[in-house]
Amino acid sequence: MALTSRKLIQVFVGTTLIGTGVALNFSSRLGLGPWGVFHEGISMNTTLSFGSAIIATGIFVTLLWIPLKQKPGIATFVDIFWIGTVADLVISLGIDSESLIVKWVLVIIGIICIGSGTAIYVGADMGSGPRDGVMVGLESRGLKIGMARNIIEVTALGLGWLLGGTVGLSSVVIAVSIGPVVQLVIPYFDLR
Repeated sequence: MALTSRKLIQVFVGTTLIGTGVALNFSSRLGLGPWGVFHEGISMNTTLSFGSAIIATGIFVTLLWIPLKQKPGIATFVDIFWIGTVADLVISLGIDSESLIVKWVLVIIGIICIGSGTAIYVGADMGSGPRDGVMVGLESRGLKIGMARNIIEVTALGLGWLLGGTVGLSSVVIAVSIGPVVQLVIPYFDLR
């Protein structure tokens, strides 16, 4: 029982950190990671808020699990609904600056939040997020996992850019920095 409680706490703490980090990157206005670009593109072309676009995308991407025969876990549903909710809440705080230094501080704190949050929630071993489930499903169909991830990320970035999402220097920094943060933090929270 104590282990299950710890796992649930990790899922909520991790996804809260991810939602906060995504919102800080959004607030920096220097560019977003591939999925952030996609979510922003959707929100710019619909009546959905940025966080609601995250939720809608999560639902749609999880439906792609059906033909890939992936099974969601508790963390899958928390990921879908909580990250977007937290992102909208943090964005509504109006954290914004004209200072380039402050904008980069937001990006760096956002990267730390997203990377740490990912490690914490993945370490709970209660299911993967929608995008990771598609990646694993494609791998089970014979695609190398790195190639599957690249296809998913490039597709999200390209579609988001076509929809008007913000791509900038921080998009590259975000893309190459989150993985190392996950790798650094996950040993402290890995219950798999």
